[in-house]
Amino acid sequence: MKFLENPPRFLFFTGKGGVGKTSIACASAIQLAEAGKQVLLVSTDPASNVGQVFGITIGNNITAIPAVPNLAALEIDPQAAAQLYRDKIVGPVRGLLPEAVVKGIEEQLSGACTTEIAAFDEFTALLIDSPLTAEYDHIVFDTAPTGHTIRLLQLPGAWSGFLEEGKGDASCLGPLAGLEKQREQYKAAVDALADAEKTRLILVARAQQSTLREVARTHEELASIGLKQQYLVINALLPKTEAETDALAAAIYKREQAALHNIPEVLKALPQDMVVLKAFDLVGLDALRQLLKNTPWHPQKTINTTLVLDKPSLSKLVDNIAADGHGLIMLMGKGGVGKTTIAAAVAVELAHRGLSVHLTTSDPAAHLSETLSGTLNGVLDKLTVSRIDPHAETERYRQHVLETKGALLDAQGRALLEEDLRSPCTEEIAVFQAFSRIIREAGKKFVVMDTAPTGHTLLLLDATGAYHREVSRQMGNTSLHFTTPMMQLQNQQQTKVLIVTLAEKTPVLEAANLQADLRRAGIEPWAWVINNSIAATFTSSQLLHQRALNELTEIDTVATKHAKRYAIVPMLKDEPIGVQRLLDLSA
Repeated sequence: MKFLENPPRFLFFTGKGGVGKTSIACASAIQLAEAGKQVLLVSTDPASNVGQVFGITIGNNITAIPAVPNLAALEIDPQAAAQLYRDKIVGPVRGLLPEAVVKGIEEQLSGACTTEIAAFDEFTALLIDSPLTAEYDHIVFDTAPTGHTIRLLQLPGAWSGFLEEGKGDASCLGPLAGLEKQREQYKAAVDALADAEKTRLILVARAQQSTLREVARTHEELASIGLKQQYLVINALLPKTEAETDALAAAIYKREQAALHNIPEVLKALPQDMVVLKAFDLVGLDALRQLLKNTPWHPQKTINTTLVLDKPSLSKLVDNIAADGHGLIMLMGKGGVGKTTIAAAVAVELAHRGLSVHLTTSDPAAHLSETLSGTLNGVLDKLTVSRIDPHAETERYRQHVLETKGALLDAQGRALLEEDLRSPCTEEIAVFQAFSRIIREAGKKFVVMDTAPTGHTLLLLDATGAYHREVSRQMGNTSLHFTTPMMQLQNQQQTKVLIVTLAEKTPVLEAANLQADLRRAGIEPWAWVINNSIAATFTSSQLLHQRALNELTEIDTVATKHAKRYAIVPMLKDEPIGVQRLLDLSA
């Protein structure tokens, strides 16, 4: 594999959910360790399953992997990190400042920004020369930091100037207060990230047009801030031999090859590796050792078992949804599981029944106009489609806050407010408010939301009062009455949350974690949708049939442990583009 040739000290694996970055990161760490290198494997993913992959509990302390000499692992827990971060900032001023001021600081440190900063406060400690990591030849990161977070760590110019001039005090610095103390550490970390001799970024993708477009955006964003040493890994490619005798396999192979042929220009110059699709689940050392070896798979014996599978259809779920006559349907799930497709399928099925539907998304890669191409029996006459532009919504939100709240501040206060509005949670709140405006339509028609706020975001917005604070900020000193949409989201008579997943270990684990987050926010998921299931279709490909057998375990886990009701959507030979094919998904 090119990405493991002459590896630097730091290896970052990034990519959207479901592409296999955790498996490839783990396999790479094992390969380096077994070559005699001292390796630390670090997960910065809040839904980390590194411990599950190795069959041990890891957690927030460096833990040796007993079965692999020279390998240790660490899982950074964002929530635990956030609490430590708050304690570090608030502790020194407790008892020195008035209690009201201290409470104000704690309130400022309770939002999503603090959680994100705190996690990366821990991760930057791993990128500098320190006794903590001195013994390791390589540090392998599963789920690299996003571009906007690294920009945050670079301390934007306006904020740096504010700090350097000594303006303000601890009560007004908000989540970034701790950055002053860590500026040298962050600068060293950012310098290490931008040093091609020290850091290599591995973009993991699948041979899917939407995934490759997203990887191209990630590549450009990270390259623009200095992370230019990038490699591309295309994971889980179906071998050509499987496509020679099976119609489903042939269709998958054709789609993958078309996606590779039309790969975005910005990715063509990157060093590339291809990893073939494996028949086995990527859990356990034996499986991980085989992952990066592109050796042909041959079944030990011919598989001709007929799958016996209860296949509750998406149409059955829509029957129950349609009976209400109107309401909010929110599709949630990690990236790569097909939320946009399922959202479109639900919306089309409702419209096909003569019901008025508004389908909306905030995903720039959703391409709903393409997915919904074609007409059928006037379906599109009942269907309204919109897209929330996160950048436009964020800019509108910023301008409104500056014109209202900002108008009451002096120059220093306004500069601080402008910097605060550049934080990562601003976009989440702006998009959430845009969703909130559309939610009101659900009282008289169906509103189907693709790319809804994550359970983690909803939990933070509700539990910490962050959303309420932001509404208050917008409303200023007006006497207008306002409420948040959380009560509607918590009411199953008004809102039905559908969690979308795949019948694979990692997506099911991530979906279960999402469900736990939602429940902590008082939102009970209404149903699960298992998308793109091979077990729900027919194949004579031995490799695909083995994967279908593997799916049965995960489907049973969803049916018996997680979901109150569920549907299984089969993998189709043709991509679900167009109204008729979307209706076929529901059958």
